[in-house]
Amino acid sequence: MALNDVLERIQAEEARIGREVGSTRLIAVSKLQPLDRIKAALDAGHRLFGENRVQEAAGKWPALRERYPDLKLHLIGPLQTNKVRQAIKLFDAIESLDRPKLAHTLARLQGEFGTCPALYVQVNTGEEPQKAGVMPMDADGFIAECRRLDLPVVGLMCIPPFDEEPSLHFALLAKIAARNGLSELSMGMSGDFERAIAQGATSVRVGSAVFGGRVQSFSDNP
Repeated sequence: MALNDVLERIQAEEARIGREVGSTRLIAVSKLQPLDRIKAALDAGHRLFGENRVQEAAGKWPALRERYPDLKLHLIGPLQTNKVRQAIKLFDAIESLDRPKLAHTLARLQGEFGTCPALYVQVNTGEEPQKAGVMPMDADGFIAECRRLDLPVVGLMCIPPFDEEPSLHFALLAKIAARNGLSELSMGMSGDFERAIAQGATSVRVGSAVFGGRVQSFSDNP
């Protein structure tokens, strides 16, 4: 199946660059995918998935967790502050921490719930005005602010511009992570995950190469 092909490509790239085979996690991006494809991946033994929208995830993953209690779910899309409470209950990690208001909301609810998913700061490495994420020049200060709030920031995430060489952006993200003592790097998608692994990705977010094209649409309104 396609899942095995992607896993084999990940391991081949790890071996090529001298990294420990198995050191890169595959986040299977299941947004807008039908349940039969997701269940096929689960039945094949895969347990790490990524969703872009809180409401879509809420509609399908609680029932799947009952059958597969060891699965892990990452939110990889933008998070509205009015959906943080729901997201904390649904996700094991939130990879789109990108602004002070969201950080303070997470901190407040962490105090209320006594727990918080692992957090990744999203960095807008291409400094694109239409894209979420903190600017590279602001990343150090934002990470420090999150730490003052006692948030469990474990790593960084980025989505490079589609028309630029992604390796440059992956290298920049790795540099920011290193100087801030962060070990987790979520970077690389279906078209460039091997280049991300070469730059130190600890997880790659792959959807179409695992599941095929999306077959449905979804609206997540505020």
